[in-house]
Amino acid sequence: MTGESDMQFFAVLAQRNSLSEAALELGLTASAVSRRLARIEDRLGVRLVNRTTRRLSLTSEGEAYLAASFDIINRIATVEEAIASARGEAQGLLRINATFQFGRKHIAPAVSAFCLRHPNVQVQLILTDAPLNLIEEGFDLQIRFGEPTATRQVMGLLLRNRRLLVASPAYLERFGAPERLVDLTRHSCIVLRQEHAAYDVWRFGGDKTVRVMGGLSTNDGETAVTWALDGHGIMLRSEWDIAPHVRSGRLLVVLPRYFTRADVMAVYPERLNLSAKVRLFIDFLRDRIRAKADLLQLPG
Repeated sequence: MTGESDMQFFAVLAQRNSLSEAALELGLTASAVSRRLARIEDRLGVRLVNRTTRRLSLTSEGEAYLAASFDIINRIATVEEAIASARGEAQGLLRINATFQFGRKHIAPAVSAFCLRHPNVQVQLILTDAPLNLIEEGFDLQIRFGEPTATRQVMGLLLRNRRLLVASPAYLERFGAPERLVDLTRHSCIVLRQEHAAYDVWRFGGDKTVRVMGGLSTNDGETAVTWALDGHGIMLRSEWDIAPHVRSGRLLVVLPRYFTRADVMAVYPERLNLSAKVRLFIDFLRDRIRAKADLLQLPG
């Protein structure tokens, strides 16, 4: 096989750590993957991949071939999707990256409803603690909190969101409510060990920072909220997650003038023409989330 088929094969192979991983993704045996790679290299007259027992790495020629492969595959996909878009249709594979808890609660149900409406779309939803690299991992769309870090990315607002300080009434009755930011250093704080930032430093803009301490920490937001509800301390958490508990009185906002912005954003690679499937899903997701805004946001 040659041409586009080889490029698609190589694009999958290059994004995997080993021949066995690529074989699993492609539905082939590792030996079949190795033979096909060898045929491509023989046809081109260069080595594309350095093979070791543990992982694959691309040669400089392999990097160039991968870049060209992505370019051609994306051009073909853009043309096909433009034709489908003209008919208002969405089709093809849509790869989405989102955080675990927001992904489970809001993105997964949206994907289910979207696919019922657009049966020619196939979706891969990958949930991770920290955002993955859109380009390197081949994602069409990422749902994240705050600004994107890469310049060649486009973002669209899905929902205004703040991170607020909250605690249970039982905890505040026992230990009192903090009146100043520095008072947090004398409280038990529940901290989230997520992404790569210093987990025990809470920042509220400018020089308004505080280093907190507490007996409980986790990388799972749902667990942290449960601990806060149980009265173990003060936590900093997105309002979309704690709004129902605040409305019910099970959590109270403390130091309300101190918060951080963490808007829910749809982030996608910078392209001249956004594909029909991505554009339609973003619009669908935005409408779905904003219909629930009264439940996900608090006054202020």
